[in-house]
Amino acid sequence: MDSYLEEQRFQQVMQENMDYLLKLAYLYVKEWPAAEDIVQEVFLTFYQKFEQFEERASLKTYLARITINRCKDYLKSWRYRTHTLTNSFKSPTKRSRNVMIESDEKLELAEAVLELPLKYREVIIHYYFEELSVLEVSQLLIISDSTVKTRLRKARSLLKEKLKDGEWEVLVNE
Repeated sequence: MDSYLEEQRFQQVMQENMDYLLKLAYLYVKEWPAAEDIVQEVFLTFYQKFEQFEERASLKTYLARITINRCKDYLKSWRYRTHTLTNSFKSPTKRSRNVMIESDEKLELAEAVLELPLKYREVIIHYYFEELSVLEVSQLLIISDSTVKTRLRKARSLLKEKLKDGEWEVLVNE
């Protein structure tokens, strides 16, 4: 393929998927700079191995899978662990929050979801925020659909516990 056409195709792929992958990475690593670095690595990997993409899944799913794997690698990395440890020493009292912000249900729910362990957080994100089906989530995360259902049940239970003071429409009937 002509290198100019390859470059144009790559630019198009980046434009179409950048926001989605940034949000996805952020939901895993909870830091914008780290999410940006991860997405940059994903596009670099894709650019280098563009010919190897077999189109068994959609390009968006393929890039999401790479992003998820990079996020998980990052969360296991020495860099992340030392960064987290350093931040806990710098601010032992967490962060003081504005009373008005605490009353905002969306922010409270988002924070509760981000505080969930990764295996529960990822199924909640994909199922509720990205509106994927249980089957699609299972394919994306490479786990069985029964595992997805179990994790969703446990995640809802954990969220109910964290958010028990308020009544949450999404969790009431679950």
